[in-house]
Amino acid sequence: MKIDLTVPVREDLWHDVFRNEQMASLGHLGTHFDVRDKKFDLENTIRCGKLVDVRHVRDRDIEIEDLGELVIEVEDFIIFHTGFLKEVGYGGKVYFKDHPQLSRALIEHLLDKKVSLIGLDAAGIRRGEEHTPTDQYCANRGVFIIENLNNLDLLQKQASGKPFSVYTFPINFEGMSGLPCRVVAEV
Repeated sequence: MKIDLTVPVREDLWHDVFRNEQMASLGHLGTHFDVRDKKFDLENTIRCGKLVDVRHVRDRDIEIEDLGELVIEVEDFIIFHTGFLKEVGYGGKVYFKDHPQLSRALIEHLLDKKVSLIGLDAAGIRRGEEHTPTDQYCANRGVFIIENLNNLDLLQKQASGKPFSVYTFPINFEGMSGLPCRVVAEV
């Protein structure tokens, strides 16, 4: 079964995003990753996916302990299911300002494990002024952050402990700080 994890972009969402997000530009719309000055290696277009259910985490950062018994392999695509996109909807002020975030220790842990991609159903792995520098820090270590993933409830239901692959296809834009992409999981 294939599951589209990409946020659909409609014209009304386009306008909402630009009204509510300072970083908004074509490259940062919908499901995307912030490339900064790094090139997305085409080897990343297919990776083994691992889903982490952290819908219960609110009022604190998502921590290493929240990974539970998850076994992380080199080059995995680790996806955090926060439930936030489904809860508040994509594009509003709350979505961009109050989203769940990963702790710095968890980010370091994932980088040390040499994952290829980190994704979540929220606007970033860190909020506010820490967003851009953290994305750059990860990109400098060869890890891209896929923001605004969708349909993670369906992925959770279908995968439920089974292995799955994730296909990530960025649009071939040049000279932009973000690249929209189509992300599809295959269970």
